Amino acid sequence: MVNDKLRTAREVWEAALGELQLQVNKSNFDTWLKGTTGISHQDDTLVVGVPNAFVAEWLANRLYSLISRTLANIVGKRLDVQFVVHIPRRAEARPTSTPMVDGGTSTLLCQPTEEANASKWDAFHSTLEKEEKANHYNSRYTFEAFVTGECNRMAYTAALEVVESPGQTHNPLFIYGDTALGKTHLLHAIAHAAEAKGLHTVCTSAERFTIEFVTAIKNGTTQGFRRKFRNCDVFLLDDLHFLSGKAQTQECIFHTFNELYDQNCQIVITGDRPPRELTSLQKKLRSRLEWGLVIALQAPEAETRLAILKSKARRFKTPIPPEVLKYLASTFQQNVRELEGALNRVVAYAKLSGTSLDTRLARIAVQDLLPREGYSTAAAPAERTIEAVASYYGLAPEALSGKKRDNKTVLARHVAMYLMREHNNCGLTEIGRMLGNKDHSTVLHGCEKIAGQINTNSTLASSIQSILQQLNIHKSPEQPTTRGKTAPKRG
Repeated sequence: MVNDKLRTAREVWEAALGELQLQVNKSNFDTWLKGTTGISHQDDTLVVGVPNAFVAEWLANRLYSLISRTLANIVGKRLDVQFVVHIPRRAEARPTSTPMVDGGTSTLLCQPTEEANASKWDAFHSTLEKEEKANHYNSRYTFEAFVTGECNRMAYTAALEVVESPGQTHNPLFIYGDTALGKTHLLHAIAHAAEAKGLHTVCTSAERFTIEFVTAIKNGTTQGFRRKFRNCDVFLLDDLHFLSGKAQTQECIFHTFNELYDQNCQIVITGDRPPRELTSLQKKLRSRLEWGLVIALQAPEAETRLAILKSKARRFKTPIPPEVLKYLASTFQQNVRELEGALNRVVAYAKLSGTSLDTRLARIAVQDLLPREGYSTAAAPAERTIEAVASYYGLAPEALSGKKRDNKTVLARHVAMYLMREHNNCGLTEIGRMLGNKDHSTVLHGCEKIAGQINTNSTLASSIQSILQQLNIHKSPEQPTTRGKTAPKRG
């Protein structure tokens, strides 16, 4: 081994990068380590230059232990690693020190380049803000316009309470439910009320957050990104489930959450299921989301559906007979968007045809919105999911609940667990019971394994899509059909 004093900082760090490239995946290496350089190596300290402060923080928080061990193997002793923002330039930089987690100190160089990057971010952010106000911030989504019922009253009340005492009550607040049940409406209603109180509010979707995060890293504008999302009184994030498979964005959300929570910022997040069932998210992030109040939105019951339709009907100039609203409320039972779409269709049909608006016309107008006779729009029963997975992999359904551990059977079993969780909304215990009394931790491991691979393994993604298509074309149980290998008859 070459004595570390004979090595330059660049040589030591290049050797470390060679080792690290074998220990982390390509996307993490390219995002966080590629482009870094050794700056100085004196005594027991190695200073590593990085492109921006966000990378410095991420390396110190996430990879410090691995980097420290790797360097110790190379130079023969443990080094204190410091990450500094380093962009070559002619003028002298003014260093400021910031303590970092897991050891070391980050020296952030305040350079004109950072100012230029800040300007670049401001320009980008200005454009995004205009788009958000035009497309992602609905002025109609207010508390006054939200129709309450047994299905959503608790969530509505909780949303009002966090506006009354931001950061003090129900923090974080996590609202979950199926599509079009009012999650986004409540989120934007909180934003309207918070801004009316003079609170600095950030309201965005998980998709938009990801776009800004990736753009900030690519353009070197992470300071502006941090300034936007970590300096507010109220932070509202919609559709957290969008982050499935996006490990780096999840990491960013995790650190953003911690910093905002420590500042007593009110955090409200929505998703399509409770945190513990978002198995494709990091465990530590799911844990943070359960610190406060987790509350569900249910499908509207008959009385609430009718109230929603009456509220929506007020904006039309044409009076809508009560019997038409009752017909629509009894026919479309899944969500608010479905109700509103049916109402719009009926009113438009009456206007275009010049026909009186009655129940007969309503039936004609919405007939192509209804499921075809003999077909079911409900998710396939969990038993049929097991049969479909077994059929796809050429196995008997009993094999998935057995103890065989060959690669094909294990893969099929994990896929069945994942689909029963995602497609059938089964609990871990229920899935374990149906698959041979497997322990819930075994089921969770299977679900997380598939969730972690589905975005990177095209063959697996294609297989799951094929199984879902097979399930979706099945007729209702009264008229069963099969595709491929015949499923065994059930007693």
